[in-house]
Amino acid sequence: MALPLLPGNSFNRNVGKEKFHKSQHWGFCNNVGMLVSEDKPGIGGELLLGQKTKPKYSAFPKGMGSDAPSWVAFDKQVLSFDAYLEDEVPDKSQGNYRIRRYKIYFYLEDDTIQVNEPELKNSGMPQGTSIRRQRISLPPPDEDQFYTVHHFNINIDIIFYGRTFKIYDCDTFTKNFLKKIGVKLNPPGQCPEDPYMKIRRETLDCMKPLRPYESFDTLKQFLEYDRKVLRFFCLWDDSATLFGDRRELILHYFLSDDTIEVKEVMPHNSGRDAMSLFLQRRKLPKYGPPGVCQPGQVTDRTVLNIYGGLKENRVDGYLLDKYKLGKLDQEFYKDSDLFIGATINVWGRKVLLCDCDEFTKTYYKTKYGIENFTSIPCKAPPLPKIERKFPPYTGFGSEEDSLRSCIGLVPTPHQRDFKKFMEKDSYGNISNTLRFFAKLITHKCADVDRMFVISYFLSDDTISVFEPIERNSGITGGKFLKRIRVKKPGQEVFKSELSEYIKAEELYIGATVNVNGYLFLLLNADEYTLNYMETNSDMFPMSSIELILQKLKEEESKSREIKQVFTAADCRHTKMVDYNTFRDIIMSLTVGKLIDHELITLARHYRVPKDPCPDMSVLIAQAHEQLKKNTFENFESLISTCVYQDREKKKVLPSKDIRRLCKSFRLPLSDDLLGSILSGFEDSEKQINYESFFCALNWRINPMPELEATLYTKERCEDEWLGMPSPIPVKYINYMRLLKDVFGLEEE
Repeated sequence: MALPLLPGNSFNRNVGKEKFHKSQHWGFCNNVGMLVSEDKPGIGGELLLGQKTKPKYSAFPKGMGSDAPSWVAFDKQVLSFDAYLEDEVPDKSQGNYRIRRYKIYFYLEDDTIQVNEPELKNSGMPQGTSIRRQRISLPPPDEDQFYTVHHFNINIDIIFYGRTFKIYDCDTFTKNFLKKIGVKLNPPGQCPEDPYMKIRRETLDCMKPLRPYESFDTLKQFLEYDRKVLRFFCLWDDSATLFGDRRELILHYFLSDDTIEVKEVMPHNSGRDAMSLFLQRRKLPKYGPPGVCQPGQVTDRTVLNIYGGLKENRVDGYLLDKYKLGKLDQEFYKDSDLFIGATINVWGRKVLLCDCDEFTKTYYKTKYGIENFTSIPCKAPPLPKIERKFPPYTGFGSEEDSLRSCIGLVPTPHQRDFKKFMEKDSYGNISNTLRFFAKLITHKCADVDRMFVISYFLSDDTISVFEPIERNSGITGGKFLKRIRVKKPGQEVFKSELSEYIKAEELYIGATVNVNGYLFLLLNADEYTLNYMETNSDMFPMSSIELILQKLKEEESKSREIKQVFTAADCRHTKMVDYNTFRDIIMSLTVGKLIDHELITLARHYRVPKDPCPDMSVLIAQAHEQLKKNTFENFESLISTCVYQDREKKKVLPSKDIRRLCKSFRLPLSDDLLGSILSGFEDSEKQINYESFFCALNWRINPMPELEATLYTKERCEDEWLGMPSPIPVKYINYMRLLKDVFGLEEE
């Protein structure tokens, strides 16, 4: 009776087993069949007798190595070892052994090894690749294993296929790599000399060939230094000779064949013919000129002809004269002879090397260790400038056009300052024009009351004068002076120098300007002019608030008196006074130290700002005026529409809905005026009572008094301004802030 097939009741180990495959122990490497390893398990992956299981985890902690495969991590990384081999010689007459040098390359990506023997001239043995790249097994009894990087070191013997190689050195990369993986390197050794090559070299040194052969191998120098040229900046001082001068040269030294080329730097208008080269490319002798040589005398080799006889099959040949009879010994300039400060002989001309380029400096610093490259000035001292005198102005045309006809044979027009014209030309709201209100200074009674507007254009420094038209004055107004540059008075007309013209810096309020014989007193300026002058206070010192305050600080002894005068003038204690009072107080206390322009600048700096929000009654009055002009009376329709849109019957609507209705009914009010009035009727929630709003705009039901013209406060002045004083620049001035900044006085 058989036992049931249950666990523990059967002695057959194959019960329940599903894998019966056999591991492969052979493989191919470089198309060569070989034993791969004997560590493979038995049938079904079970271990054989005596085999040990490999650890599941590595002995090294995770993270020390790279996760990339070896063929990626060690791609193109090769260890190079220098080795030699003692090879036995069959012919004992030439020696007992030969020393053969090898290069052993170990490829880290797949542990393959390649052995190469460098080719040696006239060695008599085949050289090149000795062992192709492959994995090499260890010598017996470990032939089932292969060489790894840990089997290599310096000063050890290594066996490849029964041949013993002695490693005596390696390169720097190999040393560093072996140190990193923990291999302790042995000290490097020496490779013994091959006795056969030593005997052969001694034999060749004792032999004298019948045909002397001289090697002139310049290919290496050409390949190494092709297109590499040293450049020096030179000077040939030929000023000692008749009609000679200082001439600047550029020397090119070609490293590929030690030739020199010299070019001349031609200055403008030198009067010399432009030559392509000062010296053609050739070797430059140190001691020249050596004189005229016979043809064939200066050669690298001396050839002796050989007479071949009168035979039909004669062979013509030649020999080289090893004694070199008649050869001229010449020394040529090399790169070691050239440096900054050296004087070289260029066929009898003393040329001084003054400077060089960056490549030349790097070359000499690398090859010869030269660090000092201080340049020598090669420019000639500037000649004394001869002052050019021009004939006086003839009176025809402008002075600039007459001067241009004296500068060149072909007269050219005068060039304006185009950059200044583009920067200072008017564009948009920026006019770049200074306008002043002026009166004419004259003794004629008819011209005393005439007023003018003087405009100064910053783009081209021109001035135009315009006289406003005044009805029933008996004087035709309009253009008094067209736009033109105005000369300063007191200059000679017929002179060689150009005349001086009135500049913008000379114009300020209170100044007297002479315009072609007419004297004008500048009384006031527009807002743009005052702002421009205050912004550019470095050009206009009369508009500099710092200089004005500095003048007031000189009156510090009168500080208490000034404060008492201002306090007495301020009856309501508002800390501000009007412009006329301010002007009278400052003028009386400074006693002429401040002019009118400085006083206006001071008043503008300490002025009291105007209230930006006008009164609601004024806004409604302006709206009534516009509505009357357009005869708009459709207010009942507006209110009815608002009642229709007011669904909740609160008698209020949002401000944006009221604005939209006004636009839809074409209410003839500007956007700014309508927005100001709407903001006055808004509550905290941006709601407007539409009945009160439109009732206020109804000019029929709620008429408002008509607007009165704004009365400007007139400025009192010592001189009468056409019997009609001009408006003041500011209305009120905060005098307490002025006293605090100037004298440090605080309010009591």
